[in-house]
Amino acid sequence: MLLRPIDAIFVHPKQRVYVVYYRGELWQLPRMKIDDRSWQNKRLYTDDSSGLYLSIHQAISDPILSQKLRTLNLPMAVHGSTLPRFEAWWETHGFKWLKDKLMKGQSPLAAHQASVKAIDSQPISSSNASPAEIGESNHTGNQGDVPAVKKDVFAEMLAELTDEVLHQPL
Repeated sequence: MLLRPIDAIFVHPKQRVYVVYYRGELWQLPRMKIDDRSWQNKRLYTDDSSGLYLSIHQAISDPILSQKLRTLNLPMAVHGSTLPRFEAWWETHGFKWLKDKLMKGQSPLAAHQASVKAIDSQPISSSNASPAEIGESNHTGNQGDVPAVKKDVFAEMLAELTDEVLHQPL
């Protein structure tokens, strides 16, 4: 069975660079910053991949790049894994993990988790929230004053992922 290609952020501690696992290929960013500008200047990673470790920070704060790279809020058990160990986990457990998250109504997207955490640390102004936004917050955490554009992007990403996972032929 083909599994959804995954996007994940790895770190090479000795070279001090980020390497992005993007749809099965490794791309090195030119600096230790994950944003759209770095992504545009990426280069294919051709060095030894045994020194790569899965970053504990999978969320991408750059709104443009977060639309291109759909990193997931992966379980703590795989954080810090080497690339081969991570790929083995993904192949064996990835689809079930995604499906379980979605069946529980939880978002597996790292960008979604980061926006919810950022909002949770701010006061909530319910006077600005529409009834649709309040209903949406029941399954994604308090959305508060998140700009509508961000909500739509994350909602679309989650809808596509949910559709893909739940309708995957077994």
